[in-house]
Amino acid sequence: MPASSPPVEPAVPRSLAAAGLPPRVRRTLEAALTLVTDEIEPHLGSMLNEFEEELFRLADQARNPGTESGYMQTLRTFRLNRSDLIPRFILELEATVAATRSPTPASVATGSAARAQPAQSGFGRLSLVDESVMDEGMVMREIASRQEARANLALHLLGQRFGVLAASPAFDTERLPLGPQSLCRAMRGAAQALDIEHDSRLLLYRIFDRHVMAHYWRVLDRLDELLDREGILAGLTYVPVRIRPSPQPQEPGASTRAADADRRPGGVGAQPARGGGTPGARAVYHASDPQRPHTGWMGEPIEGLDGDEQLASEQLQQLLSSRRELLGKLRPGKKPRPGAIIGTEDVSAALAHLQAQPLSVAGAPQTLADVKQTLLAQARQRRGAHAELSARDNDTFELLGMLFGNLDEEIRADAPAAALVKRLQVPLLRVALSDSAFFVRSRHPARQLLNTVAESAAKWLDDADFDPQFLMPLQHAVNHVVEKYDGNVEVFSVSNEQLQTHLQAQVRKAELLEKRHTEAARGKEKLEVAKLRAGEIMAGVIGDQRLPRFSRALLNQAWADVLTLTLLRQGEDSEGWNKQLELTRRIVEACSRDDAPRDPELVAHIEASLAQVGYHGEEASVIAQRLTSSRSDEEEGDTASRTELALKLKARTRLGEDAKQKKKPLPPRTPEEQARYEQLKVLPFGTWLEFVTNQQGDVVRRRLSWFSPLTDNALFVNQRGQRVGEQSLDSVARMLASGQARIVVAGHARLVDRAWQAAMHALRSFAGLGDKDAEGAGAPA
Repeated sequence: MPASSPPVEPAVPRSLAAAGLPPRVRRTLEAALTLVTDEIEPHLGSMLNEFEEELFRLADQARNPGTESGYMQTLRTFRLNRSDLIPRFILELEATVAATRSPTPASVATGSAARAQPAQSGFGRLSLVDESVMDEGMVMREIASRQEARANLALHLLGQRFGVLAASPAFDTERLPLGPQSLCRAMRGAAQALDIEHDSRLLLYRIFDRHVMAHYWRVLDRLDELLDREGILAGLTYVPVRIRPSPQPQEPGASTRAADADRRPGGVGAQPARGGGTPGARAVYHASDPQRPHTGWMGEPIEGLDGDEQLASEQLQQLLSSRRELLGKLRPGKKPRPGAIIGTEDVSAALAHLQAQPLSVAGAPQTLADVKQTLLAQARQRRGAHAELSARDNDTFELLGMLFGNLDEEIRADAPAAALVKRLQVPLLRVALSDSAFFVRSRHPARQLLNTVAESAAKWLDDADFDPQFLMPLQHAVNHVVEKYDGNVEVFSVSNEQLQTHLQAQVRKAELLEKRHTEAARGKEKLEVAKLRAGEIMAGVIGDQRLPRFSRALLNQAWADVLTLTLLRQGEDSEGWNKQLELTRRIVEACSRDDAPRDPELVAHIEASLAQVGYHGEEASVIAQRLTSSRSDEEEGDTASRTELALKLKARTRLGEDAKQKKKPLPPRTPEEQARYEQLKVLPFGTWLEFVTNQQGDVVRRRLSWFSPLTDNALFVNQRGQRVGEQSLDSVARMLASGQARIVVAGHARLVDRAWQAAMHALRSFAGLGDKDAEGAGAPA
């Protein structure tokens, strides 16, 4: 019998002209490709220039002639082939876009260096993985993963739009044309044109990350705007479900401040939908809206939160002026006699003296109120008993005092970084006195440093969330500011840059660890999908045929596991699957016919297949005999043997089954819980949630790394990417509805922003203004 040749897969188009796409789809994809290539091409040029300079530098610094010769040879080869890289990159990128409607994954359609060969059956074709291939793939996956985490929401929206262009379900980030993984595959394929060694390619990829991918998130925003103008899901944006929460009884020891924060706009908890108020009402937010889900890691900057600084500053001054007027009216009696005003320069000079004084010194000020009293006492000794701060400086003291007071409620006093927050009080006070933008600019260097240090001591961090190795860089950064700051805010920028280097290293580790857990969770989902599909096919094969009850049970359990494993490993279009499907038909026929002859070959196949899912020896032989026999349960002679086998099957853990996960059925979800469930299903991967841990309202922050609407499983990790557990979407939805969990939004994600929002809320309340009056302010509120 001649060997059957494998089916020939249709050729994947390598250009838009050859893709045979509808005119509108082709025109839109051409515009998208042109936009991306025009945006990226200048950065590719600068990448090549730096790569050439780096090769020359490495050759110049080489310690032996052999290494120097190797670098110079690579440099000569690079200069010879350099002009080929950008055109090759664009061609690879076009091939990705051209395959938008191809059933073949884009990872196969592009990247000639990474194309896989057709799988061959049998162990004779197995070989060790080339370490260089594995290294390059890992480097490119890390680069793509960082961009996916940074622009998770934008990629989610683009996946929906490209799904429309492809006339298919939404694309995930792995298959998304012009997505980060597509760009990395295109670069890996284009790098082959340079004909350079493996280590040099890795150097090129790192420079590609710095020069090209660092600007990628801006390209995504422009690409999303382009597709919106082209009418591809026009007006699409992230749409969280907004629900009016039902009143919850307040526990005697619960934190009233946490409840107040939830009631404010921008809070972590759910807010009533403006203008609606009915459960399930939906509100639309733009990608830059502070209400969007927060997906970044600790210490990473959040884009799009800074507004109009001048407007925010004017509104802040109005609030402070109203506060002074009200305080003046509330103070009875005569106005105090005016005294000498202490100049801001004199205040800063006095603060510089305090800044150089260690906190451990006896009598050293511990709080901003102590600092203020110390300054006033010293000034009044020299200038008279009525010397006062200027109104502006006094407001600065008050504002920073409110900010640090709110921070104190958000950080753990026993955290290693808590003392570092106090050390920053005086330098930050000097910054705020000289630069009022500190209060209204969320990305101010001094404010960013304070946020990084404060978040390292946040109450939402569990003991395992903080990396002890990060404490030393924090101490160095704070010491650098305390020792070096003397009016130049660049000192904070330097400390920020040093911390960002360590934070990015932590983020890369966390992302790699998270990716492993996510892949494991996806593997479980694939197994569940295979089980469901195998069950459907089994039911179709059996149909209405009458089978002995015990034989049917064996088919639905033991043999169903065989089909599940085959489907999972080889796929529904494979030769192995077709073979097992034919065996299934023969088994059903043998069990349903009274005159079915014994088939030793069928028995042997069944035993071999059962061995792959854990049935061995006599157990597999007994099952195989039953699956090839039409004897009814009453005709079976050895009832004890059948009963023993049934008990063994009942006690056996089936393929992919976790006995610990068996839970009692829960009551149906309420309308509010159902709305929360629907909200969870559209959240981008990486969204942070806060879970209430006790009656005092303390929370712990967890990252929703992955979830499956099919299996209802949700994977959560901590700040270090460590798996902290899996929950069902159903249980999380019920917790959201009951107030035991909250979705963290971008405008309320950073600790300093939360503390500042609380301070602004207090000022508005004091002035008799509601939060609604603050809409449009530049500062988050």
